[in-house]
Amino acid sequence: MATPSTPRPRTSTRDPEQLRVRLAAWIDGRLPGAAVTDLTVPQSNGMSSETVLFDLRHADGSVQPCVLRLAPDPADPAGFTVFPSYDMERQYRCMALVAAHTKVPVPRLLRLETDPEPLGAAAILMERVDGRVPPDVMPYTYSGNWLHEATDTERGELERSSVALLAELHTVPVADAAFLQPDREDGRSALRRHVDAQRAYYAWVVDGRPASPLIERAFARLEELWPADEGETVLSWGDARIGNVIYQGFTPAAALDWEMADLGPRELDLGWFVFLHRFFQDLTVAFGQPGLPDFLDRDRVTAQYAEASGHMPTDLEFYTLYAALRHAVVMLRIGHRQIHFGEAQSLEAQPPEDPDRLILHRDTLAAMIEGRYWS
Repeated sequence: MATPSTPRPRTSTRDPEQLRVRLAAWIDGRLPGAAVTDLTVPQSNGMSSETVLFDLRHADGSVQPCVLRLAPDPADPAGFTVFPSYDMERQYRCMALVAAHTKVPVPRLLRLETDPEPLGAAAILMERVDGRVPPDVMPYTYSGNWLHEATDTERGELERSSVALLAELHTVPVADAAFLQPDREDGRSALRRHVDAQRAYYAWVVDGRPASPLIERAFARLEELWPADEGETVLSWGDARIGNVIYQGFTPAAALDWEMADLGPRELDLGWFVFLHRFFQDLTVAFGQPGLPDFLDRDRVTAQYAEASGHMPTDLEFYTLYAALRHAVVMLRIGHRQIHFGEAQSLEAQPPEDPDRLILHRDTLAAMIEGRYWS
């Protein structure tokens, strides 16, 4: 992510005008007489799938606010994607499953496009949900944004309702989500398959590049901390954090970004949920601001989840370390991506001799490996 000393990372290599033309033709072929208006590509776009906002003006004059979620352009070698593959049908099926079986709010799904030809990539069309999202750039832990300026009571409401959202999500029937791990009968546990998949992702990130000593240490420490009882397998959101929720007031109105969804223990989401706040909080403190040190406290989140779900989370040292490790692999890929696009001002044109320099939270990850972070 960007910091005060680094430029905003590039999020797209697409031509917005060409995208508008393709989208208009795609809509016209499915809804004759409808028109695309007010198309924008938000600057806050993520670096994985791309989000496009527009209004759909129907032939009867009604206007429907929409969001198009696009996979990276598979024909663009300059795209330097964050992940090796993007399965939009998997995301669509996951969101449909959550909508059908839970009270977790997700945007209304309108259409899945699996053919990359019309829009340049596979895509999901959804209705747009109004509300506010805790920002990543600059993070909500920095002063001046709506969540930082909220009262303790308001932030407490947002925290409780977000933890309750996780508890509700984990009630999805796992049998209906089997498509997320098609190899689930191979004898490995859901957690083992999840970690093995992260190892494969890490191998892809460092292919042809220096390995990360810090990430290698983290994988080794995971084995030492492996839970004796992995517990129940549930649908895991994967990117469970408040920055992926649209809030109306301080209550969730839509849960977004399901590309990392998978099966695994409940604590996968809880560890990620807690760690991603710590990532922003630690970064904020490093830049001389107090941040929100009492927000999304690990022990309080654990107690809130237990109350909402009836399940007492365990092995949070393992799961927060795993979250920090997973984020480190993403950071490593993003670091290489910034070098590729000439955005890493503090680094040379080539990756540094120490690849761990590309991991913003390397001190946090090291402290977690050594068992001194939470103390």
